[in-house]
Amino acid sequence: MGELMFLAHRIPFPPDRGDRIRSFHILRHIAQRRPVHLLGFVDNEEDRKAAKELMPMLASLHIEIRSKSRLRAGIEALALGEPVSVAAFGSRRITRMVDQLLDERPIDTIFAYSGQMAQFVPDDRGGRRFIMDFVDVDSEKFAAYGASTGGLMGWVHRREARLLADYENGIGRWADVNLFVSEAEAALFRQRAGLAAAHVRALDNGIDAVRFDPAGFPRVEGAEPMLVFTGQMDYRPNVEAVLWFAQRTFRAIRAKHPNVLFAIVGRDPTPEVRALAKLKNVIVTGGVPDVRPWIAAAAVVVAPLDIARGVQNKVLEAMAMARPVVASPAAFEGIDAVPGEHLLVAQGNDMANAVGHLLGNPHEGDAMGQRARAHVIRRYNWETQLLALDALIGNG
Repeated sequence: MGELMFLAHRIPFPPDRGDRIRSFHILRHIAQRRPVHLLGFVDNEEDRKAAKELMPMLASLHIEIRSKSRLRAGIEALALGEPVSVAAFGSRRITRMVDQLLDERPIDTIFAYSGQMAQFVPDDRGGRRFIMDFVDVDSEKFAAYGASTGGLMGWVHRREARLLADYENGIGRWADVNLFVSEAEAALFRQRAGLAAAHVRALDNGIDAVRFDPAGFPRVEGAEPMLVFTGQMDYRPNVEAVLWFAQRTFRAIRAKHPNVLFAIVGRDPTPEVRALAKLKNVIVTGGVPDVRPWIAAAAVVVAPLDIARGVQNKVLEAMAMARPVVASPAAFEGIDAVPGEHLLVAQGNDMANAVGHLLGNPHEGDAMGQRARAHVIRRYNWETQLLALDALIGNG
């Protein structure tokens, strides 16, 4: 068995955000079975230092701090006629390192995580197997942005959606196997790219039910009820979700439950998000060492996203922590669970009503949370989910 090259748009450590959680578990699973060379990007020096903790599981690690500005990426994309998402990750250094490793090491498989990294897979793969984990159909997100945004930015998003879709389709036809985080995403890509089921497969996310165990986080009796949203707070879908919820839905909830709090938990909140802390009973934490105490303290975890792709880890984590969840249809899509039994699915005024119902019936919410935890333990175990990789990449 040969060695494997793993290309990651964000080095998967620490596994504390959606993209890094999935890539970390995939990387660890593969590295337990064969030598892995990891190449990719980090956002800053702090992440570069943290990523070195992966070294014991790797054959080699090659990191580049991504410093290209959005403006520069946009100019390059316009000049080259390519998606900004791809230009933003262009790197001659990574290209050289890929070529060098392929020349020097017995690598027989290339695994690219996130579509931007496919640009580093050489045209002549020399018979090597190429596995592309798109995670989700990212171009659809930009199409949604373009449909809801006017003016220059609307044009930018529509251009990105069109060019990125063409890029994704081309990579999909070139790769040996394409992976997506849910069957819904896989089916969409099969239909759009005209590919067979064997060529486009779902590889579901998992959940670490030991780490996300509510037993280690006892709830405080008599505390004011709290609604919790978790996520990266400079990510546009998360920003739009909390702005809408805090300014509209939460106001309707507070009309009937005046003591309820709303906590927005996540790193790098934008100025718009930070400003929400001025609203009565709204808390904006910024980055926290551990999201689990916040989830455990929640009377209800909310996921009011209007635009969402793939599977929302924030929903799975809350379910694993046995907390009742109210999710929008977009946040629920791709999750194998039964609305009304494992969580509630609602939007608009119905979301306010659903949250209010759980606040007024805490024992019902606790029972739903217990059913949710039991379900994700059965359905979303990481090792079970990743066994399908062994046949695809020849691990064993």
